[in-house]
Amino acid sequence: MTNKHDKTEKNAPVSAREAAYRSLLRIEKEGRYSNLEADLVLKAGGLKEKDRALYTRLVYGTIERKLTLDHHLAALCDRPYEKTEAGVKVLLRLGAYQILFSDRIPDSAAVNESVELCKRYHKSAASFLNAMLRRLAREKNALSYPDEGESPVDYLSSYYSVSRGVCALFLEQFGLERCKSLFAAMNENSPLTLRVNTLKTTLSDFTALLEERQIGYEKTPFAPFGVRVNAPVSALQDLFDEGLCFVQDEASQLCAAALQVKQGDTLVDCCACPGGKSFGGALHMENKGRVLSFDLHQNKLSLIDAGAKRLGITILEAACADASKYKEELFESADVLLLDVPCSGLGVLAKKPDLRYKNAEETARLPEIQSAILENACRYLKKGGRLVYSTCTLLERENGDRVDAFLKSHPEFEEAPLGIFCGENASRLTLFPDIHGTDGFYIAAMVKKG
Repeated sequence: MTNKHDKTEKNAPVSAREAAYRSLLRIEKEGRYSNLEADLVLKAGGLKEKDRALYTRLVYGTIERKLTLDHHLAALCDRPYEKTEAGVKVLLRLGAYQILFSDRIPDSAAVNESVELCKRYHKSAASFLNAMLRRLAREKNALSYPDEGESPVDYLSSYYSVSRGVCALFLEQFGLERCKSLFAAMNENSPLTLRVNTLKTTLSDFTALLEERQIGYEKTPFAPFGVRVNAPVSALQDLFDEGLCFVQDEASQLCAAALQVKQGDTLVDCCACPGGKSFGGALHMENKGRVLSFDLHQNKLSLIDAGAKRLGITILEAACADASKYKEELFESADVLLLDVPCSGLGVLAKKPDLRYKNAEETARLPEIQSAILENACRYLKKGGRLVYSTCTLLERENGDRVDAFLKSHPEFEEAPLGIFCGENASRLTLFPDIHGTDGFYIAAMVKKG
């Protein structure tokens, strides 16, 4: 964004709403990822402590509900809403989000603060924005959506703020009622879930620390070393710094548990960044053995190295590699092989709101890439070794269909029990946000016959 206010007051303290407006406009115009943008702003230190939480809530909330906000704003607009200037549209969404989805902010404050920002950045549009937001506040209890029976895709898209293409994919696989349940669950704020570092502490000692600080928590129902906490990351910063825990959803923790690694094993993680499953594997191995963590992106490997150092993991080696390209030196080197393959990410919409607006075409080539990784990397596994295939999507074409195709063309592999909560002999598991309270996630286990 190239606005005179940004140039002259780049380092000046700003309010949470003004910072949110600036970030949302950069995301809108430059295609920035919301998490990266928010991290940059929060680390820059320009916000007062009391404003940081509001800023975060406004940025993520406005992005999460963008299509819903646009649907209602367009219905109230007496001129073509889509032609509204980008900055004004961002301010309209920001104000509308506060009116429709923030019980703690009075409508009057949402309107007045938005109008003041508009006067500063887009003076000629202030009266238009004022009229729109005041009308929205008056009529918010009478807002409507497309008929779900006549146009289920339009209904799902506008009500749950998910692109029409993604809604169509989900609708084809799950049907309308299940889509409503899934999207509703992914519109809820997901809890902060931690994996306790059992190299440095125990689950009971860690929860005792939380109790001393009067931080509410609950143990994860399925993963053995997980804790869900009712606190922001900032309240636990010293625990992270000491390496007592790291952020990891329960689904990802279960994937690491499904590796069934043991002390002395060699674990090869072919798509490792940001490293959580490699860390989990190393912890299950009690830091005895070898973990080879590969990723396509060289610039991300520092995340793995830094995380391992903080956690006290010494058996991990990170390196750059394309999982679909053969590395001869890895031939039959792995006791356990993890393929957490690139995917559409459509199980983690609650955590990554940008993914809500994917076009279906963007995901079309992923099954081909996933199969290529399976075909290549399976050669790294020793006879008798274990392969775990995982994704953070719910689309069957990226999950079970890929495993079925692989097993059909590779008779030397057979399915193996996951060894986690899903049943004694189950070799595949799909975790659903509305059923399990986790990210949407898929895990399958296979063994290479000896």
